[in-house]
Amino acid sequence: MNLRPLTALFALWLSACAGLGQDGRGYPSLAKRPVEVQGAGEAETASEVGVAVPAADDPELDRTIATLAEQARQGGAAFDRLYGEVAGRIRLSAPAAVSSEQWVTAQADLGRLEQARYGSVYALASLDTLYAERMKDVAEGKAVGGIDRIDGARQNALAIVDSQNDRVDALRAGLRHP
Repeated sequence: MNLRPLTALFALWLSACAGLGQDGRGYPSLAKRPVEVQGAGEAETASEVGVAVPAADDPELDRTIATLAEQARQGGAAFDRLYGEVAGRIRLSAPAAVSSEQWVTAQADLGRLEQARYGSVYALASLDTLYAERMKDVAEGKAVGGIDRIDGARQNALAIVDSQNDRVDALRAGLRHP
């Protein structure tokens, strides 16, 4: 076996490891890079270079958050109404044989519950997207604040969706599986 190619590869790898860090020492620095310390002075930097920075009070953002939060609440209320209507029937179908009429009806009711979740799940997804976009805009200095308001609405919507998931999963677990 010829070890020459392996030795050359090892030497190349070793030379890559021996590079100097940013400060001239033989290892990379663990100090924060400039991009990692952006944040506190970010709005001033953006203003200095002439980028328009929206104020922390953003009425359009507040309207969007309010609309999505209301959609999550309405979706939760619609789900709760339907859950009250079908949960008892689904639980009574627990001993029913797979593919029996009672079992099929319970599956249809579960499908209706899943569909009733759409409003709150959509609102949560929209809030997640809004949150990610706002984080990016703040990091780039294009916006100031609003992240905590979005996150508060996200947490409320997430609680609604989690509750829905738990209740649907519990009903589904009570039925026989094919």
